Amino acid sequence: MNLIENRSLKDCNTFGIEVNARYFAEITREEEVVPLLSSLKPDQRPLLILGDGSNILFTDDFPGTVIRINTKGIAVLNDDSEAVILRVSAGEEWDEVVEYCVEQGWGGIENLSLIPGRMGAAPIQNIGAYGVELKEVLLELEAIHLETGEPRTFKREECRFGYRESIFKTTLRGHYLILHVTLKLSKKPQLNLEYGSIRKELDQAGNSSPTLHDVREVVCRIRRSKLPDPSVNGNAGSFFRNPVIRSDQFELLKKQYPSVISYPDPNGVKLAAAWLIEQCNWKGKRTGDAGVHPDQPLVLVNYGNATGQEILDLAALIRQSVLSRFGILLEPEVNIF
Repeated sequence: MNLIENRSLKDCNTFGIEVNARYFAEITREEEVVPLLSSLKPDQRPLLILGDGSNILFTDDFPGTVIRINTKGIAVLNDDSEAVILRVSAGEEWDEVVEYCVEQGWGGIENLSLIPGRMGAAPIQNIGAYGVELKEVLLELEAIHLETGEPRTFKREECRFGYRESIFKTTLRGHYLILHVTLKLSKKPQLNLEYGSIRKELDQAGNSSPTLHDVREVVCRIRRSKLPDPSVNGNAGSFFRNPVIRSDQFELLKKQYPSVISYPDPNGVKLAAAWLIEQCNWKGKRTGDAGVHPDQPLVLVNYGNATGQEILDLAALIRQSVLSRFGILLEPEVNIF
């Protein structure tokens, strides 16, 4: 496979940051992966695997090879009266898979509607929204080691999923290319309606017996109302994770700030990072073309020609102000290069 030299990555990241990859290749067939990896010379590394680049911030040109995954395919491995097991190629658009499954009546990922990105990136981030995380439906994934080309199957427990985290963001970061993800979805789904404003939206519509399609529509409507379109203003969705603090810390915080927004969490109490940022008066602030979205302070925006470093500098100022006021250090959700 021929590598493209000095290829712009502006169309490969939803922030729309203008940087170049020293080398670039696009994979459309699984069989291309091993020959490509084995052909790379030392000066063509390191490697970066990209789909849509919806959870990444480039602060500089990438010095090695960017491999974009564009493989397609959804296969039914098992289908019975209770559930269906799907094997999905890494290059499939996540939301298109959600839409397809909802149309088939297969439940479990409808709350994850409209999350940008491709299937291969979903386990790395353990994507989640409205009370649902990918780990709840993922059975296993198949990957290739980037150095040796050896295949490996990771069972759910081997992925070490956490809140917006997996082993592929920690100890195995940059070591594997994900090829397929296997999901188990229910034909008799129990709808999760209690997180965020899903229930409120359904009640306002007088819908007391929602379907999978209804839930997907509501989630899409809520997300569109809160999050800017990357094709209009470059962004990567939520820039920071919602921090989790100990219960005793939360009680002290609540005494000082009774209106603090929080959610239950197995490890303590999860705070709304957007609320913390807004309390520090960052909502709608802008420095040049780098800014904080006026409707959703958790989203940092490229209004045109901001550099990745300018976005990162803005994020650092936000983190420092939240830390100074609340004693809480926000952690980025996006991957920074």
